[in-house]
Amino acid sequence: MLYGLASLAIIAAFGTPLAFWLATARNRLRDGAQFFLLLPLLTPPLALGILLAAFYGPIGPAGALLAHLGLIISNNPAAFMIAGLYAGMPTFVVAARSAFAEIPSELAESARTLGVRRGQIFRHITLPMAADGIGAALALAWVRGVGELGIVLIFAYFPQGMPIRLWVNLQDSGLDATFPLLWVFIAAALPLPLWLLRRRAGH
Repeated sequence: MLYGLASLAIIAAFGTPLAFWLATARNRLRDGAQFFLLLPLLTPPLALGILLAAFYGPIGPAGALLAHLGLIISNNPAAFMIAGLYAGMPTFVVAARSAFAEIPSELAESARTLGVRRGQIFRHITLPMAADGIGAALALAWVRGVGELGIVLIFAYFPQGMPIRLWVNLQDSGLDATFPLLWVFIAAALPLPLWLLRRRAGH
């Protein structure tokens, strides 16, 4: 769960400005960015795991370059976090982009006419207004990332996360053997999205 939280923090930090840019930009670069963003979302998880292993693995283009720097990204915590990023980032950005798109553009334009800087508009107007939608996007990204099996099975089998351990227990001992760990998994995974969604409903 710790690696999942780290991935979620990275998703929030980089995905939020990306979602805002996708919601407000009007150019071909945005269209291209949206295409590459949707690719992981539309690719079957097992296929995406194979592609990540081929790209980041020891003989892949990125993996070979990183290996020269002494960094190995395959079946280790770094691979697990990358798997979480590829699983959760597209989901978060698509949902957060919708939240930003719902904000009337006239508000920002009015603030700019009063001399308010763009950064201040984003922090004090846009971000608070989109906060509920961003919270829901984080909840979706958390569930998507922490429950991912297909990508992790191929690319980050070790360290064995909860979905992998459930899969191993199911294969080795049958359905009944999964229930003790299943309840632990649900108890650990559900509080964060439920809290985020409750905050949204409370507003």
